[in-house]
Amino acid sequence: MDNIDNSYELADNYSLRGRVFGKLREDILLGKYKEMEELKEVVIGKELGVSRTPVREALRQLELEGLVTIIPNKGAYVTGISDKDVNDIFMIRSYLEGLCAAWACEHITEEQLEEMEESVFLAEFHAKKGHFEQVVELDNKFHKILYHACGSRILSRLLVDYHHYAQKVRKVNLSEEKRAEHSILEHKRIVEAIRNKNVKAAEEYAHDHIMESINRMHLAEAEEE
Repeated sequence: MDNIDNSYELADNYSLRGRVFGKLREDILLGKYKEMEELKEVVIGKELGVSRTPVREALRQLELEGLVTIIPNKGAYVTGISDKDVNDIFMIRSYLEGLCAAWACEHITEEQLEEMEESVFLAEFHAKKGHFEQVVELDNKFHKILYHACGSRILSRLLVDYHHYAQKVRKVNLSEEKRAEHSILEHKRIVEAIRNKNVKAAEEYAHDHIMESINRMHLAEAEEE
């Protein structure tokens, strides 16, 4: 685990808890912990350079998300997400993302459109260079802009949460040039439809993009077997 700067100890407790929570959630979703592995407060606190209190609070928050099970007088254990959970998340997200793109046709600003187009252009450049970490970052940026552009704080918040749960799938899909190129092409279609205010196409392309992501993940897994 990466260390968290000790200066964060001076920040308010909720901010610190949020950072610990974000780091632990990312590690769990990326599969860095095995199912039912114990998450020890002292060990995690030492690794992250924080006290036990924000770790304990982060674990409680992770329990509310279903990623951790806390057994009284025993400890906190990783629940994680199953393959079915992942498929369910992508199915739900595909409809929400389609709705988001449809609403974006009405609410998106010219600045947001230009930022999305720039992220697509840069992702294409980095994919050809094999800079897949940058491709993942630009994928995050693309979707973040899209979520903000829909004009709904509620929908945006839901999609941000679902986007976090898709981290492992996104890293697999964007870690190889051919798969990354498919994803980038789908982004291009979404942006073009939104720029043309084609609500039906934007919704369809955004929905299909998410479903294709999980399909590519399954194909990648099958190739590895």
